[in-house]
Amino acid sequence: MRSLIYLFIGILFGITMFKSEAASWFRIYEMFKFESFHMYGIIGSALVIGIIITQSIKKFNIKSFYGEKIKFNPKAKSFSRYMFGGIIFGLGWALVGACPGPMFTLIGVGYLPILIVIAGSIVGTLLYGLLKDKLPH
Repeated sequence: MRSLIYLFIGILFGITMFKSEAASWFRIYEMFKFESFHMYGIIGSALVIGIIITQSIKKFNIKSFYGEKIKFNPKAKSFSRYMFGGIIFGLGWALVGACPGPMFTLIGVGYLPILIVIAGSIVGTLLYGLLKDKLPH
């Protein structure tokens, strides 16, 4: 039953991403050229909603759907970690025209060449996992 709920949420997310044009290469291209506010509006809205929900969970001690306490672990503060990671993520996003969420949405609507991008992202994640102890954090 839990898997069906997750599948339904994923399908709803994919439909929302596609209908809002967040999975559109042209919208992403416009964003990186600073020609359109569309994607910044979507990202900004998600950021504001995420902050509100996170602060509500912390303030009101909201539990998960399974009754477990939701715990937030503090992240290590490091400029280089977030700057270099953000630059690499942003460059990949700009070159490919899709971030992880829309990549799977694009498979769902039949853009099969995105499978090459997904394979590359999996290899990149694997390489990071192998090299993370040797990288500066």
